[in-house]
Amino acid sequence: MRKQCSIRVRVVGGCLLLASLLVSSAELHAQVDPHFTQYYVYPSWLNPALTGIFDGKYRASAIYRNQWSNISSPFSTMGASLELTTEKNLNVGLSVLNQVAGDGGYNYTTAYGSVAYTGIRFGANETHRVVLGLQAGMIQRKFNPSKLVFFDQWNPVTGGMIPTQEMISDPSATAFDAGAGALYYDATPGKKANVFAGFSASHINQADNRFAAVINEKMPVRYTIHGGVKLWLNEQLSLTPHLLYLRQAKSEEKVIGAYAQLRATTATDLLLGLNCRLKDAFTPYVGVTHNNMVFSASYDVNTSDLGKMVKGTNSFEVTLTFFGRKKTKTPEVEFVCPRL
Repeated sequence: MRKQCSIRVRVVGGCLLLASLLVSSAELHAQVDPHFTQYYVYPSWLNPALTGIFDGKYRASAIYRNQWSNISSPFSTMGASLELTTEKNLNVGLSVLNQVAGDGGYNYTTAYGSVAYTGIRFGANETHRVVLGLQAGMIQRKFNPSKLVFFDQWNPVTGGMIPTQEMISDPSATAFDAGAGALYYDATPGKKANVFAGFSASHINQADNRFAAVINEKMPVRYTIHGGVKLWLNEQLSLTPHLLYLRQAKSEEKVIGAYAQLRATTATDLLLGLNCRLKDAFTPYVGVTHNNMVFSASYDVNTSDLGKMVKGTNSFEVTLTFFGRKKTKTPEVEFVCPRL
């Protein structure tokens, strides 16, 4: 493995991944971005073309993920988004995300505005839709050098610690960031099966990745393919198999799963599902919709070798979504928006 950085860090308190992101003596091919198990609840992270694709005036969503809680400073990721629909074939949205991780005070923050054009429609009743989306904003990553312990601080004679000679002048990096995506979905009412599929590319401007192990490295583009089909088993029950493929640099994530939605009352639906992140984890999922609110929770059961290394890496997520409904509904609302 070839050398890539002269800075050496001894990691304390379980902050193994943080050091891998910041500095390394070996070539890395890790995914840079945070990720969510319930990616369909935070659609702007998945694909900007999903902005405003729902039945209503607005959608406000919040998601919280806690990961590796058995290390001293676990990974915590929070996201929030607001989307608005218009009558001019344009939807707009805002989203923010923040992740904190490790004893080194690593912090990852993004803030984006997104817009989706919804005017491409075809078919006899224009119920086949193609949506194009753009996203732009900022991405910031930073850490606290005072919380790290470097190799040159170890005194082999006394066994104590001495001040480091490493000089880190600016442990923060902020850059403009942009992404784009496309979505197809079948909104034909009364069908037994409604198909949806999308593609997106994040970090398409490839801003400088100052925290990389290679000088002048660029932020790797994250490519995402997602899709599925909503199957109506009867008037009260639907089943939605779905899939996700994500690639960033040489890191891949592959997810397959399905969830069922049962109409319990006129105002309440129950949700139950299971995802499988291949070679990583199984995730049971439960949720409830009541009037204009959706609450859901999921729990990752890790199946990889990483779970053995840190004695359990199970993670959980909770989400909450509010909708502002339209006063008059259109025929295609029989098809639930393609968020998976």
